[in-house]
Amino acid sequence: MNIKRMMWVIVAILLVWIAIILIKTYMYPFSKEAFDPAAQTATEFSPVKPQLSEASIRRFAGGIRIPTVSTEVYEETNFAPFDTFKAYLPEAYPAVYAAMDTLTVNKYGLVFHWKGKDPARKPILFLSHYDVVPVLGHDPVTQESVGEEIFRPADPAKGPVTTHSTAWDYPPFSGAVADGRLYGRGTLDMKGMLFALLEAADALIGEGFVPEQDIWFAFGHDEEVGGRQGALQIARYFKEQGLTFDAVCDEGGIIATPESLLKEVDQPMAVVGVGEKGFLTVRLKIKGEGGHSSMPPQRSTLVMAAEIIEKLNTNQMPEHLIPPMEHFLDNIGGKMNFIARVAIANQWLLERELLRTLAKNPASNALIRTTTAITMAKGSDAANVLSSVAEVTVNFRILPGETVEDVMQHVQQQCKGYDVEIEQVSVREPSGISPEDTRGFQVIGETIGKLYPGTIVTPYITVGGTDAYKYQTVSDRIYRLMPVYVNDYEVKTIHNENEHIELDNWARMIWYFREVMKTF
Repeated sequence: MNIKRMMWVIVAILLVWIAIILIKTYMYPFSKEAFDPAAQTATEFSPVKPQLSEASIRRFAGGIRIPTVSTEVYEETNFAPFDTFKAYLPEAYPAVYAAMDTLTVNKYGLVFHWKGKDPARKPILFLSHYDVVPVLGHDPVTQESVGEEIFRPADPAKGPVTTHSTAWDYPPFSGAVADGRLYGRGTLDMKGMLFALLEAADALIGEGFVPEQDIWFAFGHDEEVGGRQGALQIARYFKEQGLTFDAVCDEGGIIATPESLLKEVDQPMAVVGVGEKGFLTVRLKIKGEGGHSSMPPQRSTLVMAAEIIEKLNTNQMPEHLIPPMEHFLDNIGGKMNFIARVAIANQWLLERELLRTLAKNPASNALIRTTTAITMAKGSDAANVLSSVAEVTVNFRILPGETVEDVMQHVQQQCKGYDVEIEQVSVREPSGISPEDTRGFQVIGETIGKLYPGTIVTPYITVGGTDAYKYQTVSDRIYRLMPVYVNDYEVKTIHNENEHIELDNWARMIWYFREVMKTF
């Protein structure tokens, strides 16, 4: 065969490959949901315009004013605000307490049982929690703003109010309302969802509504520090009662604005967590030669620790797509650029390139691999002393499908050749994966579609931990979504300064839960 003929054969083969790639891209079953480009803000999404009463806002603000801060050492928790919160809810929602059976589990776990028409139907369960994280530099016990008038006039010329070392537009436990927002710790995480659930139930009870099947609510009091005394104990109670749930709804995903998740997708996404990552925190104790800094060895323990850090950071656990993330890409791929669509549709050829692209973005990287975060390192306590032991703390967030044992083997491999003691500090296996072909997932999608038309509703893996994990013993259908439309800035206020929620957003959350309870 002469060179000219060989070149034509090569060109023909390339053209066939290109044709195959283009055909597969064109034929790939990407989601093709309709979308109105003008519907870009929460207020423009839908003809559904939920209205809030001043009484509803005051009930919510009153709950924000109660500083239910949980602490890592459970016994050191100031439980007085938790007692106040428990007493506040019956005062705020007497109709709910009259219509439902209520009980407490482990003194502060709050459980509500709303009996339905048909006891043969499997019940559904809504979760939230009422503990909040501390405010940096702030003592919630001496919060001076509690008791102030909550409605504040807008004053653009006024600078932020400084509360101790923390700058907030309004004090963190004031529950202040201004410019259409309610400010305070817990407005987004998670008292907003708790009060939305109670407002939804209260309104339905007022209309004489009775659900088809039993509805349960479970509100934990220590989710921010692990949920061992709250959600875990409530789940055990349900298990002892022989209860299993057709669907469990908790926090975990949001309705993300285009700029806050994947900038390549130009429309909002409701990301429903059908699973969540596990975690493993290890403390590595690297042993070597100590002594005086005037005569250092060639490789001190801190140098060897740095080498191990470099190995762990460079040789991370491999990236791969698990089924929920394959479905996620199928749902959003049709809204991405042409190159991305080609890669998703032709993973038989371009999977490695697709994974490398996803790994470049911290948000998408966390969805395709077990991540490695070097969080702490310690050597000597003195500038002129070489410690014989250096310590490194590493936090792994484990992708479903992998295990704690897999991660431990990975760590041991990276530490090979060094004298290292590996201590497990905290550990939890990843959750199971909830199915998508269920009534629960269907209702979530339909309700979001009514409230936020054109929003992509897609499965997702929650990268943080939630109370939902504890309820796997009573349901394999757990869906994590807080139905609020939040931008990148608002997301960053969670656990941070100036946490707040748009009141229109909260009104839509109430409407969402009313609709789910009515139509499930």
